Amino acid sequence: MITIISGTNRKNSISKQVALQYQEILKSLNMDSTIVDLENLPADFIASALYEKQGTNVDFNPIREHMKVAQKFVFIVPEYNGSFPGILKTFLDALEFPGTLKGKKCAIVGLSSGIQGGVMAMSHLTDIFNYLGMHVLANKPKLIRINGLMENGKVADEAYLKRLKTQAQDIINF
Repeated sequence: MITIISGTNRKNSISKQVALQYQEILKSLNMDSTIVDLENLPADFIASALYEKQGTNVDFNPIREHMKVAQKFVFIVPEYNGSFPGILKTFLDALEFPGTLKGKKCAIVGLSSGIQGGVMAMSHLTDIFNYLGMHVLANKPKLIRINGLMENGKVADEAYLKRLKTQAQDIINF
């Protein structure tokens, strides 16, 4: 089982669309998966699930527990202001430290409307995962100018689809 994280809480995001398509790719490879969509975080998440209040938000606790037991992850990460969305960092901060991600494995997919493909976002996130003791797959697809390559809510570019399929097989084997 692989957990896919849609790395933004923006409504109707491309990240969510890519996460759903990634789930289809994993299914085609006979791998079960689930999606944690940051759009669905509790409305009071920031005020009620961090710091001294960790573990007290009854709506966030099932997500927190899922992250503790999951072993492999795929993070779909859009580039926001030269890095990744603040809600993703806040989400990570709300997980039990240091044990939730330590020793686990993940893959990262970078998305951007520009020409960098989320390279800075993936670099920053990789630094955090390394600090937390998570093993990060080296294969990190960068999907540049993603906005123009979506059709009917799916990545339509064949080269990008090939990169996603290769990475999906790599995370299964990782």
